[in-house]
Amino acid sequence: MSHLTQTQLQHLKELLRQEKRELEAHFDAGAPGGDEESLRNTTGELSLYDNHPADVGTEVFERERDMAVDDNLGQRLDEINEALERLANGDDYGRCAVCGAEIPFERLKAVPYTAFCVEHTPERDAADYRPVEEQVITPPPKGSGERRQRDAGRFDDANAWRTVEGYGNSDSPATASKRNAKNYDSLAPGED
Repeated sequence: MSHLTQTQLQHLKELLRQEKRELEAHFDAGAPGGDEESLRNTTGELSLYDNHPADVGTEVFERERDMAVDDNLGQRLDEINEALERLANGDDYGRCAVCGAEIPFERLKAVPYTAFCVEHTPERDAADYRPVEEQVITPPPKGSGERRQRDAGRFDDANAWRTVEGYGNSDSPATASKRNAKNYDSLAPGED
């Protein structure tokens, strides 16, 4: 027997049906630029050769993003259909698929297609995922980068003039031109 009342079950069923209708409307609209359609057809161009490569790259990115969104929405539609089946079967809906505990009505109202309690949600550990490369990267030597981090953004302090002075100032070109003039005078006629 379910821990949810008939009114709650009816409300959740309506939420599932409404979300299913919205997702089916998305897929029925047939967003242009699906995988089966060529890039030429989606852009309306006769040839892509005259386009800048970045324009083509942008178009490819947009298509891949749309495909990822459709894939995500397709998975959600599958989850909704499974939830509607569990609801039709009776006791399976509203219970965690892992531990069998009752899923609170508030959680079902927020995510009516869920089959898991908060403790057993599959995506829950996704934030803790670290790339495998981090297991083989050696840490930097002790102290490297500490000064750079400590002094980050502090160029305008009292020693800034001494640092910039080494590169010269507005009077420096005159000194440099005197030196260049001396070198120029040492050239033989016609070598300039």
